[in-house]
Amino acid sequence: MLYHIVHTTTYNYQQAVTLKPHTIRLIPRSDAEQKVHNFSLEIDPKPTGICYNSDLEGNVVLQTWFNEPTKYLEIQVSSQVETLRSNPFDYLLKPFALKLPIDYSVSLLTQLSPYLQRQYPGNVDPIATELAQEILVACSHQTTMFLNKLNLQIYENCEYVIRETGDPLPAGITWKQKSGSCRDFAVLFMEVCRAVGLAARFVSGYQEGDPDQIERDLHAWVEVYLPGAGWRGYDPTHGLAVSDRHIPLVASAFPNYTAPISGSFSPPGTSFSMTPQISIQFNHN
Repeated sequence: MLYHIVHTTTYNYQQAVTLKPHTIRLIPRSDAEQKVHNFSLEIDPKPTGICYNSDLEGNVVLQTWFNEPTKYLEIQVSSQVETLRSNPFDYLLKPFALKLPIDYSVSLLTQLSPYLQRQYPGNVDPIATELAQEILVACSHQTTMFLNKLNLQIYENCEYVIRETGDPLPAGITWKQKSGSCRDFAVLFMEVCRAVGLAARFVSGYQEGDPDQIERDLHAWVEVYLPGAGWRGYDPTHGLAVSDRHIPLVASAFPNYTAPISGSFSPPGTSFSMTPQISIQFNHN
């Protein structure tokens, strides 16, 4: 699949502000699942400096800083991305990973530890834990069956709602309400996985969606680390194992570290509006 994505974010401030350094996480990944053919960035007003970095989890992030006061900020990224994985199940699990809980080696467990932490360390979510145990018994502890059943449980039982701002809800709240946004479903999926010892991380990116859909939004899903398969995506909002119809930007053990744009300004307390606009065109190769 070949995608051309244009993502514009415009901020309008009530008065002239001084922009502090901003972090931009809108650069598509280039890895075994997809290849970035072209990427361009336009920022208005023109920043004093731009620096491309890799964060602790291997995501490419952009740091930019400014000098002159401004009443607006517009950031536009344009990407041409080829997705490569048409079959989400093209792997062989390691024998020790076929059933849950997985008996990790000490070295692998150390590397995965950030992705095994519960949403609120030291405060186990009883609702998510109960759901995890129910699915675990129903699928006879089979790893892939557990993931597929969890994906469908959330998709079939929860109503999707648009919630444009705010942190993801606690996993137990989402399952109790049986409704949430894509980021709420992703955190619920992560928390249930971590309750049975499956390493999981939060992913922010784009999903192909309906070709006739005019308005687009960023999407969120989950990647689970499976020995023998690496990181594999699951999208509980759509009930899908992720293949070539998703375009990941960044992934992290912590959802807050996947925010598309983060930064501040002075004077604090100045009101502002933010308008995102996303266009996705694609070609089925």
